[in-house]
Amino acid sequence: MIILGIETSTMRVGAALGGYEGVLAEFHTTRGRRHAETLTPAIEFICAQARVAMTEISAVAVDVGPGLFTGLRVGVSTAKAIAQALRVPMIGLSSLDLLAFPVRYSDRVVVPVIDARRSEVYYAKYRQVPGGLQRLSDYRLASPRELASELMAASEESLVIGDGALRYGEVLTTDVRVELGTVGTAYPTAGALVELAHPRAVREEFVQPSELEVLYLRRSDAEINWEARHQRPGAEAG
Repeated sequence: MIILGIETSTMRVGAALGGYEGVLAEFHTTRGRRHAETLTPAIEFICAQARVAMTEISAVAVDVGPGLFTGLRVGVSTAKAIAQALRVPMIGLSSLDLLAFPVRYSDRVVVPVIDARRSEVYYAKYRQVPGGLQRLSDYRLASPRELASELMAASEESLVIGDGALRYGEVLTTDVRVELGTVGTAYPTAGALVELAHPRAVREEFVQPSELEVLYLRRSDAEINWEARHQRPGAEAG
């Protein structure tokens, strides 16, 4: 079984191929946020490097967010198009789950934090359990100060990771019990996506392309701006 993983929820664009043998090939770039221009050539590149034909792909896994609206739309629409063309099922995984996966052996409460723009962050909490991580909270949207207050009130040692943690590190680490992750844990990876998707594929926990839903947590800037314009005094009705 070969799984194609597509990761576009943050500034990083990534693609990976993997299966029983682990990750066979992986590509990432964070330069320029050119998700649409980068993704298709990246998929072609990893297929060539792994010597895997597209027709050999058994399932398509994709990051469904939360994250950047444009990146998610590019990644999910590309993943759906490939799955439909190949007539294979899909697996959707959260960007926060993917961020937490590489640090699953930490003794601290793991808190992946993604920059949501507009001075807000997406986050969730995880704890190490036998065999991996257990999510302790819902996927949430809050201001960095609200998250910092929650971490302080929890009275637990925490490890905050992700691009949101790096951007708001001074706010989030005012409590000495909170440790800040490194640049190496700033973005979810396509390799982690393939690794997490594989056991689900073995258990046949698939969805069809039409059933896959994106985890936005809030409306896009375009929707917010459109509503603001139409609520201004004197705006035409209808």
